[in-house]
Formats: sequence, C-alpha cells, structure tokens
Amino acid sequence: MKGEEDILVLNDLRLVYFATSNKHKFDEAKDILEDYGIDLKMVKEKTKEIQDDDLRKIAVHALLKALEKDERPTIIEDAGLFVKTLNGFPGPYSSYVYRVLGVDGIMRLMNNEEERDAEFRCVLAFGDSPSIIKTFQGVVKGTISLQPKGRSGFGFDPIFIPKDSKKTFAEMSLQEKNRFSHRADALRKFSKWYIHL
Repeated sequence: MKGEEDILVLNDLRLVYFATSNKHKFDEAKDILEDYGIDLKMVKEKTKEIQDDDLRKIAVHALLKALEKDERPTIIEDAGLFVKTLNGFPGPYSSYVYRVLGVDGIMRLMNNEEERDAEFRCVLAFGDSPSIIKTFQGVVKGTISLQPKGRSGFGFDPIFIPKDSKKTFAEMSLQEKNRFSHRADALRKFSKWYIHL
C-alpha cells in the first residue's frame, strides 16, 4: 500500500459510495458532502470488522474488503467514544460495547465519577482501488452527561456533550450535530481534499 500522500487517479464524476449499513451515519455524511457538490450513494453492506486498538487499521481493512467486491470511489468510517477516566474505553470497541452494555452500562461505569472528559474519534478511509488508500481523522472533545438525554442520533449520542454546547448529540438535529461531530470533521477534511483532485 502506498503512502497517504499519494494522489488518486479518479474520473471527473463527483460520485462517492459510502459502504455502511447505518442509515444515521449515511444521512450525516450526505448532509456534509452535499455542501461540497459531492453526490453520496449508500452501499448497504456489513463488512467483517477486525478487532484492533487502531481505528485507522479497522477502517482501512473494511475498505479493502469493500473494494475487493467493487472498485469504485468508496468511503468507510470507523469511530469510537474514548472516555478519559475509563482509560479510553470503549474506544475502537464502541460498537460492540454498545450492543452488549448499551448506554446504561457506560453510565454505571461512570457512576460517582467526577472526571467526565471524553472524546469521539472517527477515521474515514477512501479509495477507488486497493493500491492507494487515503485516510482522514476527526475528533470532538466533550464530556459524559450525568444522565442520558435526547432521542436523536444513535449509539452513545445520548450521553455525549460536545465542547461549547450544553446539549447531548441526541438532543440535536442532524444539522446541529454536524456543526460539532467527529464524523463531520473527518468528512469535511475529505471533501476539501477530494474536490481539488
């Protein structure tokens, strides 16, 4: 695999495919990419996710598996909630931990904890062939709320309050969340790079 600074040879079409089975992630991404004139199409597929401490390795592995099926401009992202007092847990294992413990499980782990700093991290991997992959990272710092709030979003959104806000992600509209989120950060970095190819 070549370095991240290699330039991809792409056609002039501003069409990108997002390999994900998560409609919430797709909607957030489509809202961001539309601002840059990029048309996003959802490819509903669940790639087997490797277990690793590195979000980038997880995203790149999933992208390579998707490109084995179809070589076309594709993005895949992996994200995690990193809680400082829990030594970064659940981190890259956030999806699994959410399925097993849920929001309530994290709240129990945080019971009586005064230190509530946390951050969401996202790595977006892009490529149109397995030979060259480009990655973009997004981060949003914040805190874990004292109790779950809101009904929007997904995953751990009800317990994460981004810096400079008093609302959890789950209390925000999609557009409001995209002002703050780790995923939006990575998507904007990707879009600014992609439209200048």
